[in-house]
Amino acid sequence: MQFIDLKAQYQALKSSIDARIHKVLDHGQYIMGPEVAELESKLAEYTGARYCITVASGTEALLIALMALDIKPGDEVITTPFTFVATAEVIALVGATPVFVDIESDTCNIDASKIEAALTPRTRAIMPVSLYGQPADMEEINAIAARHGLTVIEDAAQSFGAEYKGEKSCNLSTIGCTSFFPSKPLGCYGDGGAIFTSDDGLARAMREIRVHGQEKRYVHTRIGVGGRMDTLQCAVVLAKLERFDGEVERRLKLGGRYNALLAGKVQTVTQRSGRTSVFAQFTVFVDSRKQIEEQLKAAGVPTAVHYPVPLHLQPAYKALCRVHGGVPVAESMSGRVMSLPMSADITQGDQSQIVSALEAALKL
Repeated sequence: MQFIDLKAQYQALKSSIDARIHKVLDHGQYIMGPEVAELESKLAEYTGARYCITVASGTEALLIALMALDIKPGDEVITTPFTFVATAEVIALVGATPVFVDIESDTCNIDASKIEAALTPRTRAIMPVSLYGQPADMEEINAIAARHGLTVIEDAAQSFGAEYKGEKSCNLSTIGCTSFFPSKPLGCYGDGGAIFTSDDGLARAMREIRVHGQEKRYVHTRIGVGGRMDTLQCAVVLAKLERFDGEVERRLKLGGRYNALLAGKVQTVTQRSGRTSVFAQFTVFVDSRKQIEEQLKAAGVPTAVHYPVPLHLQPAYKALCRVHGGVPVAESMSGRVMSLPMSADITQGDQSQIVSALEAALKL
């Protein structure tokens, strides 16, 4: 059994993916070829954002967003310690300080009620993460930002396709950033990502930053990076977009089926009212995780942990971050979360096998 079955997805889309790739091979424009603009137009239309800027990775998307906001040493960015390291990494890379607040125990998303107390005169932005495929409480986070003149950057690396109160993830705040890493709900066959905004000035700045700060060829108006998403990867995502709506619908049904099968047996991540999850991971909370993982492995069921060490306890970040008010929920959840196999192509038979193996491991 695969943790994420990318092979099945490829077989379903093989003719379209192959045709898209061969078209790029035929025209030979591997950097900034026509597929780049085509993908940006289609992704912007999908989310409802005015602009989409494709970039080399989800990490690069976050970094370029911070650079466009001119966040620099001495500034602070509020975020969650319960996420992939890239979220804090980019804040540190621009010289700013990641400020961690605790998470909700049922969603593992940042606890919006704890953000305002963590603000200081140095705070410049709030970076919530739409963890496991479900947006955080973006309405409350945006309201806090508006009261204090801050910018919200949604780290939507795991949630492309999800919705919050009828709006698409990546278009829920001033800037949204996503990833097309192969295992994401919408993934390419390498690294890739995108930034979304409806702000004209920010869009222009981010487009320039991704090509070494160029306003036009060899005219560098700002400090930039080599952050382009290559044409072949854009071609792959264009092919996958053809059935993405169907994949999102299937993810919703499969996630709901998991929840129904596991009800009363193990705690799962809660889906809050008014928002959907694309289940980038299907995550449960267990005690004695190591033993359960071993029993599931013996039964042929792969698992993963997202994430075993909160960022404020990572060696590289202990001295670089500030923790506001303690983060006991994040510290507790890091020892309890466990993700089960999940993809749009997982079968109901596989789901039933996984649930049976988990019940046995839990001694239910």
